[in-house]
Amino acid sequence: MSRPHLALNLFWRTFALLALLLAGGVLAWQQTFKVLEAEPRALESARQLAGLVNLSRVALGNTDSINRVAVLSSLARSKTVQVRVAESVDRWQPYDMSPFAEQLAAQLRSQLGPDTLVARSVNGEAGLWVRFGIGGDGYWLQTSGAPSSVVMPTHWWWIVIALTATALGSAAIASLINQPLRDLSVAAHRIREGEYDSRLDETTRTSEIRDVNMGFNRMARELAKMEEDRTVMLAGISHDLRTPLARLRLEAEMSVPDEQARQFMAQDIDQLDAIIQKFMDYARPSELKLEPIVLAELIEREAKGFRDPQQIRIHIELPLDLKVWADETELGRVLLNLFENARRYGHGPDDGAYVEVRCSVSGPWVCVQVRDFGPGVPPDKLSRLTTPFFRGDAARTAANGAGLGLAIVEKSVQRLGGQLEITNALGGGLSTVIRLQKAT
Repeated sequence: MSRPHLALNLFWRTFALLALLLAGGVLAWQQTFKVLEAEPRALESARQLAGLVNLSRVALGNTDSINRVAVLSSLARSKTVQVRVAESVDRWQPYDMSPFAEQLAAQLRSQLGPDTLVARSVNGEAGLWVRFGIGGDGYWLQTSGAPSSVVMPTHWWWIVIALTATALGSAAIASLINQPLRDLSVAAHRIREGEYDSRLDETTRTSEIRDVNMGFNRMARELAKMEEDRTVMLAGISHDLRTPLARLRLEAEMSVPDEQARQFMAQDIDQLDAIIQKFMDYARPSELKLEPIVLAELIEREAKGFRDPQQIRIHIELPLDLKVWADETELGRVLLNLFENARRYGHGPDDGAYVEVRCSVSGPWVCVQVRDFGPGVPPDKLSRLTTPFFRGDAARTAANGAGLGLAIVEKSVQRLGGQLEITNALGGGLSTVIRLQKAT
């Protein structure tokens, strides 16, 4: 099954949806406040400005021409409101450049008359300008500041604070929502690794999570009981099978006079005992204790039992100080099965097996390659080599076996937290690569 191109875990998916929702809410509230508070305030400012215009109109209309000049001079010295004489050569830009500005200009015209002009700059000087007339003369009244500061005051730092609080709140909420699912994922992972004593909290207040935890705990208890029963059963089968095998071996050595026949019978009994051991290794894995292991020492030790040049020759090229995180017994079982597989199948009809063991480091991983120079495996059967009891073609099944060697290898590598890759090597033979975590 193909995975999606963009895969997010549940925390980041929940965080993104909550952050998007809350950020949209913040922006919506900001726009709502602007409509409900900023715009009415600006319109109130327009009414106050209309009042200033009317006051200026009354002050200028009730004075003669000489005193009017004195009034204009006095108003020109004001820093907040100024009144100037309008000239025919004045260059001005209309103020109503947006829907809100049109509303503000309409409000001023409704109070000052339809011939009122509203501008956002006169002769290149920005501001809020209102032109009105008195007895045929025109005047400009200007308020200080840019129109945007009068019309739409926006406090962006409040928006930044709100968005930051939204992100932090979304992270906290997403963490609380996903905590039970994270606990369930960890417990399921421990169950998969064989730790059947994993339990979840059955006292949580959320009813759905409590029901799921109770069901999971019941499943874990049933699995633990099944594993215990299986262990007892396997121990009994092993004992019941090996006891008659031991008697058969003793009787064969004492009662069979033919040396060659006695040797063949002993080999058959040893093979049956080895097959039983394979079954036990596959069905009842041992407890793991991951620790830094010197790789070269462990491989040398496991290879010593296969130094018979008539059957197998093992060439090892490894750094002496390279360490990996592994369980010594489990990793030794992996190497033992790989060497045994090469000894049986990785050679020609009349030759012993030749095996090369090399390694490379790729980031946090150590890649150990075990390669033989036998006939290899047909490409269509490579993916089935780790299937329990699967047999390849006759070229790699000349010896008898249980069909569990590579299945045990794959299971053990997975329990060590590593990865297994089996391919046909260039130039012939089978190449098995084990990826383990590097230790310092």
